[in-house]
Amino acid sequence: MSMTHFHHALPLWRHLGRALTMLLTGGLIASAAQAAPPFEDTLAQRLQGCTVCHGAQGRATPNGYQPRLAGKPAGYLFHQLLNFRDGRRDYGPMTALVDPLSDAYLQDIAGYFSSLDVPYPPPQASTGALATLQRGEQLVRRGDADAGTPACQQCHGESMMGIAPSIPGLLGLPRDYLNAQLGAWRSGKRRAQSPDCMAQVARSLSLADIDALSQWLAAQTVAPGAKPLHEWPAGRKMPVACGGVSVEAAPTEVPR
Repeated sequence: MSMTHFHHALPLWRHLGRALTMLLTGGLIASAAQAAPPFEDTLAQRLQGCTVCHGAQGRATPNGYQPRLAGKPAGYLFHQLLNFRDGRRDYGPMTALVDPLSDAYLQDIAGYFSSLDVPYPPPQASTGALATLQRGEQLVRRGDADAGTPACQQCHGESMMGIAPSIPGLLGLPRDYLNAQLGAWRSGKRRAQSPDCMAQVARSLSLADIDALSQWLAAQTVAPGAKPLHEWPAGRKMPVACGGVSVEAAPTEVPR
């Protein structure tokens, strides 16, 4: 081809190249648009970030320190989110996440996780001695009148699955998490709305008692279909006053 013919043909090749580029680019964009699933701006989608630490559907992960969220009473979850936001619970990543959120949005989050009905994990194998487990069961079922410790069942229900709207269950939680939270209440690192009943209870426990409770609770099987009670049992009174807990029955003094 002569140089003259080449220069005349060059614009044509440029036009063809541009057309081919546009065709390929347009096809790739169209293909990507077809392949990408539509984004659903739902609460469930937005809360996927929570599952990184708390497990799929808020079931908890095996690391032992992040608790289950699924199925807990909405009032309890809401108050814990408030506690993180307002500084009563000290965990930087959680505080940073909820700090900009309104009360209404925190209630929506609590309601979403509370509504999830997913299976509980199998119980953890106990590492405690028989005497330790027996002490843990005693504290759960009968408390310790001499130490001023009420039975856990007095507030958390006979099944230990909690009472709606504000009292959580204590079964199906990792031993390390239970140990850490009871220890945090005992030391004052974790707090709740005043009057802080759990701080009062935790201060009545020795470190050995905290270990006993954690060992026994984590080793219990959650019965299939077990859920928090929907209302406070008739005729029962709380042993101590608890801020943020809606119970019509007036509290009584802890036996001493």
